[in-house]
Amino acid sequence: MTQATLSDDVARRIALVARLLPHLGMARLIQVIEDAIGLPPTARGLEGLEIPDLKAALGDELADLDEQTLQEALAILRGEPGTLADPDLPPVEPYAEGDMPDSIRVACASDTGDLLDGHFGQARRFLIYQVSAQEDRLIAMRVPEDAHGDNTQAGDKTADRVRLIQDCQLLYIASIGGPAAAQVVKANVHPIKDTQGGPAHDRIIALRQVLASKVPPWLAKLMGRPLEERIRFESQGHEP
Repeated sequence: MTQATLSDDVARRIALVARLLPHLGMARLIQVIEDAIGLPPTARGLEGLEIPDLKAALGDELADLDEQTLQEALAILRGEPGTLADPDLPPVEPYAEGDMPDSIRVACASDTGDLLDGHFGQARRFLIYQVSAQEDRLIAMRVPEDAHGDNTQAGDKTADRVRLIQDCQLLYIASIGGPAAAQVVKANVHPIKDTQGGPAHDRIIALRQVLASKVPPWLAKLMGRPLEERIRFESQGHEP
């Protein structure tokens, strides 16, 4: 199959999903689509895709694929409203636990591409970064169930979003309400409200600079550093 057999819209959908799932590769992604709906893929065929279709086509590969990322991939393939308005989705990079020693996991609430512009309760996705002083990687894009239009009660919606980021230590958001912030803190995630907007990766670069210097005690605690190390930071007069 060549790209000439595809409409521009379908080719764009597939290219976006290939960026979202870099570990699959374009050739494997085309094979998955072929197994699910046949070739050449059409807009009508993609719009009929369901999660079970992708799960069947992916087989054992699904075990290593984040469920929320799969939901996002499906939404893009189906051309759901809003998804294709984000042509600047950043690429997700492979990551295995232990790849980045002394690193921290960070969620950034985003509505548009890689921008930090999401309210906690309405953000379309959370960009998940693994960050150390030496490097950073975008390791996942997690899409809340309600972002696809699910009719979820407000309390359940907040709890679902907290569960989505509970393996992170930091959360950057444009805004968050008091009750939701309390739930985030209860999950041992530290929320940081940033109303300035702009690329989320700018915040990640700034965080790397902090990690490369004297880490403040509150952050050292989140990273699980020993108490004596945190006390040493405090005795050196470093402010959080």
